[in-house]
Amino acid sequence: MNGAQHILEAFRRHHINTVFGYPGGCIMPLYDALVDDVGVEHVLCRHEQACALAADGYARASGRVGVCIATSGPGATNLITGVANAHRDSVPMLVITGQVPSSLIGTDAFQETDMLGMTLGIVKHSYLVERADELPGIMEEAFALAQSGRPGPVWIDIPKDIQLADINTPAIAEPTPVSESPVDIGAALTMLRAADRPLLYSGGGVSLANAETAFRAFAEASGMPAVTTLKGLGNTGPSHPADLGMLGMHGSRAANRAVEECDLLLVIGARLDDRATGRLDGFAPNARMIHIDGDAAELNKLRLADIALRGELGAILDDFTDALTRHPLAIGEWQTRCRNWHTTGGFHAADNEDPYAPINGPAFIRQLSRITPDDTVIACDVGQHQMWVAQHYRFASPRHHLTSGGLGTMGFGLPAAIGAQFTDRDSTVINVTGDGSFMMNAQELATIRRYNLPVKMIILDNQCLGMVRQQQELFYENRESQINLDDNPDFLTMAKAFDIHALHINRTDQIRRGIETLLAYQGPMLLHVAIAREENVWPIVRPGASNTDIIDEPHRNRTPNKEHVA
Repeated sequence: MNGAQHILEAFRRHHINTVFGYPGGCIMPLYDALVDDVGVEHVLCRHEQACALAADGYARASGRVGVCIATSGPGATNLITGVANAHRDSVPMLVITGQVPSSLIGTDAFQETDMLGMTLGIVKHSYLVERADELPGIMEEAFALAQSGRPGPVWIDIPKDIQLADINTPAIAEPTPVSESPVDIGAALTMLRAADRPLLYSGGGVSLANAETAFRAFAEASGMPAVTTLKGLGNTGPSHPADLGMLGMHGSRAANRAVEECDLLLVIGARLDDRATGRLDGFAPNARMIHIDGDAAELNKLRLADIALRGELGAILDDFTDALTRHPLAIGEWQTRCRNWHTTGGFHAADNEDPYAPINGPAFIRQLSRITPDDTVIACDVGQHQMWVAQHYRFASPRHHLTSGGLGTMGFGLPAAIGAQFTDRDSTVINVTGDGSFMMNAQELATIRRYNLPVKMIILDNQCLGMVRQQQELFYENRESQINLDDNPDFLTMAKAFDIHALHINRTDQIRRGIETLLAYQGPMLLHVAIAREENVWPIVRPGASNTDIIDEPHRNRTPNKEHVA
């Protein structure tokens, strides 16, 4: 086999049956090999960034490795934002790029770019294949690296001549399983039992470790009030009575107050991100901390833990569950206090009783959450709509919530929804986006139409960059700068150009019918939802401030953009 055929053989060995890519000169041998390979479905996205983001969405929804492919030079550089997005959120991904022939490397050849140097900061590992006989081993090592430990993207840059070179088929050794040593939870258990006000704080590491079942059993056995990060939403399921919701910059008052009042913080699979903690010296000021994570680099990175445990999360949680099942925690008074806080300080969005009123973003998302099936996958973009989904949608599993957490990539949602839809063509996948984010990768409507994917799209359109406008209003004396998008295209006409059905709604009494129509439609469909420009995300914490310094919605009358909602 030649090098390109070895790449496809590695895909087969690792059960990769879907890849996302865009061809070009220096990756041509791999595309030639794809002609004869019926075991791999290649999805042609319309921009390389979308290839990477679709592979990201595929991996998040399925738990498998996402694969994206591009040529050298601009093809490879266009992947970078999507790969950085996967790296920041620890998504397993394999990136394959073509490179100019080996003899031309370093000569400034046409479309030569040093991808090894450019990508070192956004991958777990980066390779430039220098000899043909190295390729099979590198492929095996790359798959192992992408999935092991803390997952992440691995980049392989392959010169064109190596893709064409004949390579003897090597014997591929089965990887040796790495056994984790048992983790002693004794000291942590003693500290937990001594606490009067323990709080469970979980993040995206729970799903990365495939520890959802173990986590839920532990949450049930401990009875601890729980808060989650953006990527941890769904860890406790859709309706756990102790779940106080998301903490942090746009977290609920109840969640942030529980963090302030707790005397023990049990952190599981979370990295104490600044958007979650606010100013660190004001975060959980009265609490000791137990930090449990699969990645040693996260322990004691931002805050020293009183006890730090590194290991396989599922096994550690099982040990805690066994101990607490035999001897439950006595925290009834604390549970009651947190439930009361949740009643008065949780996320609430009352339905507007005026049927002709403009649509309110949070109320729309709550309706969406009530109507959609539990197994619906929501792929969000970045902005106000992203926070409204985090606050008001009830997720049954963290794998149903695809969102750009660490990098905050506008344009993530539509390609991610495409990737998720390829994991199950019959599943319900909805891209919730804003007008600004949608325009970032709107060319992927062509991908949806080409493969007739039943992706549903909801654009919450306020004709501006809403999150930027909100911060300018609150923290920059309302001096608006470059946020106006009132010259957006007609999104219904845009969808029609791609032969995609679309519907526009702008009044409260149209919400249910709009959502039900969207869900019932058999193919791809776009629902355009006009919302008031002045709507903000509440509550909010000023950037750099403590989470206790919460700004709630002021009681004032807001005049909607009448032309927009008419």
